[in-house]
Amino acid sequence: MDFELTAEQKMLKSMLRDFATRELEPVAARIDRTAQFPAEEVRKMAGLGLFGLTIPEKYGGSGKGMVDLCITIEEISRASAAMDDYLRISLSLAIVPIMMYGTEAQKKKYLTPHASGEKLACFALTEADAGSDPAGIKTTASRKKGGYVINGNKLFISIGEQAGIVVVFATVDRSLQRRGITAFVMDKDTPGLSVGKHEDKMGLLGFSTTELIFDNCFVPEKNRLGEEWQGFRIALDALDVSRVTVGAEAVGISQAAFETALSYARERQQFGQPIIDFQAIQWMLADMATRIDAARLLTYRAAYLSDQGRPFIKEAAMAKVYASEVSGFVTSKALQIHGGYGYTKDYPLERYFRDAKITEIYEGTSEMMRMTIARSLMREGQS
Repeated sequence: MDFELTAEQKMLKSMLRDFATRELEPVAARIDRTAQFPAEEVRKMAGLGLFGLTIPEKYGGSGKGMVDLCITIEEISRASAAMDDYLRISLSLAIVPIMMYGTEAQKKKYLTPHASGEKLACFALTEADAGSDPAGIKTTASRKKGGYVINGNKLFISIGEQAGIVVVFATVDRSLQRRGITAFVMDKDTPGLSVGKHEDKMGLLGFSTTELIFDNCFVPEKNRLGEEWQGFRIALDALDVSRVTVGAEAVGISQAAFETALSYARERQQFGQPIIDFQAIQWMLADMATRIDAARLLTYRAAYLSDQGRPFIKEAAMAKVYASEVSGFVTSKALQIHGGYGYTKDYPLERYFRDAKITEIYEGTSEMMRMTIARSLMREGQS
């Protein structure tokens, strides 16, 4: 069993660490404070080809795998989780349905501008009464000659404002519940599609989260992804992929908090010596390092299985639930090591603490992940 990254992956990690440290870390606090779209930083990420990392070369991407994506997500989120999510959600969630189920025409039209960073993408699934239970969506897609008319509201849509590509899920027949859900890909400037409320969040303050309103939006039949009955399956397939990357994001946040706490513990003097000399601090750091390593290994295992074309749903859920809860533990302990200073905005700990919490919630809560793991175990016991 080989736990080593390839030489190429090590180069990618080193390059990204240098880029994130030089270009993203210095502005992370400002972006959090102003809660403004980091357009310049997103352009810089696009300039490195990151928005095409896993997109096939024929559409302008690099054709890399999930392990490479997790390396990228971890390094970018270590500098700024908010800036990372413009890449992570657009590439690992919104674009996945097009890559997996899109026609050749759809792939050429939407993957190519995404690979260059010209257009970001959003994943419009969540509604007021359809969060953990996507089968409860009320947004409708009424059949009309040549296509569908979509009506409804979507909530908590990441990159809803900046995205030029929208993957939306609607039902053609609510009585069919999940079997009526259908997926579509559309341009953001489609008549009748508008941005509603901007969410005022606890964390990820430089990351856009909005309501999307669909008011008699006509979508041609050629913009449907897969068959009418496939929408629920398409959503789950995309979420399985994205959950692995949430694990990587959580590891990145944890790593940032750990490195900050370790450095502080070496410098901070109390009772005539650095606080790292105290056993209580050493044990905190030891627990943090151990859990981060375990979270990273779980995440990379899930990514590796995906790259090998092997089942990874259970492993993705394990990676997400464990890594996200580790990020809560690590950021809390790191803040504790900083004492009163950690509670101020002069240090990045309070930002790490706020940003970490969402990893336990979006793209499948910890409770839902435990249900997924349990169901997988039950099926394995029956085989």
